[in-house]
Amino acid sequence: MSAAIKFAPHYTIEDYRLWEGKWELWSGIAIAMTPSPFGRHQALLASLLTAFRVGIEQQNCRATALAELDWIVSDDTVVRPDMIVVCGGAPDRYLESPPALIAEVLSSSTRQNDLTYKRELYASQGVQTYLIADPENKSIQQLTLSASGGYESIDAPARLRLVLCGDCKIDIDSAKLFLD
Repeated sequence: MSAAIKFAPHYTIEDYRLWEGKWELWSGIAIAMTPSPFGRHQALLASLLTAFRVGIEQQNCRATALAELDWIVSDDTVVRPDMIVVCGGAPDRYLESPPALIAEVLSSSTRQNDLTYKRELYASQGVQTYLIADPENKSIQQLTLSASGGYESIDAPARLRLVLCGDCKIDIDSAKLFLD
């Protein structure tokens, strides 16, 4: 263990609640979520959220799609995924249990975190579906939790076929999510 990590402060949810600005808390380490995402990132996030809300409504599912809501994973870990789908209605404040689905939109400042740390965290917490949306390549990778506890990639170049909250089945046209 390096000296920098050994002597770094270990923060908790109580510290996190006092901070201003956009932060995440990873195993006690404060992670700044700045700068703010660029236009293509936000446009893709808006398209994802709209597509999920429409799909959930059309299928009359008991699920809710939300953007940028804090998920308190533990006393020293809080993340703010770009989009989540929870079973039932929206929580009053924060999410405190694993969502059914998480979508992260890659950006240059978060790409490595989304592909490594968050992927491992989400799998370890039992998040059934993890979507990684890449506005640069205009692609979405669909990962589904396997019986072994890791993610398996599902080929879904044209359509995302998802089962949420037990029996809610929605299809989303991937190509329509990307604005030109």
